[in-house]
Amino acid sequence: MERVLRQDRVTPGAPSPTRPSLAEAAYAALKASILEGLLPPGHEAVEQAIADQLGMSRTPVHEAVLRLQHEGMVRILPRRGVMVLPIDPEDLRQTYQVLIALEGEAAALLAARGEAAAATRAAMREATDVMVAALQAGDRAAWAAADDRFHRALLAGCGNPKLARLAENAADQAQRARAATAARRPEPETSGIEHEAIMAALAAGNPEAARTALARHRARASADILRALGR
Repeated sequence: MERVLRQDRVTPGAPSPTRPSLAEAAYAALKASILEGLLPPGHEAVEQAIADQLGMSRTPVHEAVLRLQHEGMVRILPRRGVMVLPIDPEDLRQTYQVLIALEGEAAALLAARGEAAAATRAAMREATDVMVAALQAGDRAAWAAADDRFHRALLAGCGNPKLARLAENAADQAQRARAATAARRPEPETSGIEHEAIMAALAAGNPEAARTALARHRARASADILRALGR
């Protein structure tokens, strides 16, 4: 628990946040720690210990944990605390099927938006460039953060907020699986090439090519992660 949300601790003497904002802060901190692999699958913690580290009472932490349980990230263990859910290979396989369908549709919608999506394409370009540089520098954490920005930008810019919200949970599950298997997978050199194919389809305004390129990218990533999990 030592590494969870250290910089997000409530500062003594600062104006007292409301309970909803404390619950949101606890949720954001815990979720980020799970997605980044700081709290790996199977990790158990006591809510009061989390609250102490965050500098808040147990109530907003419990509210955050309930929300994360609803999202399939953790399980509340009666009289024991909370556990980050292990990654089930079959569940992950199904999650990627959902993600490919939703994110593929988002890519197609984005391609059809033309110049209205110029800012989104620029953000995706920047993320891809950072990925390539991070890989060359051997910085897997920076690579993973940039890869996540690429996909989140795609969803945010597709023009369908409901679709984006549905895809977010699947993207979160994929992200934590990627973090959990990072040490067991080869260098992700293929991802930059696949991102370039997606970007080319978007720039050409070709929805079906964008959908296909995105599906190939996510399917390959899914296969790599499942292989690392022994499936």
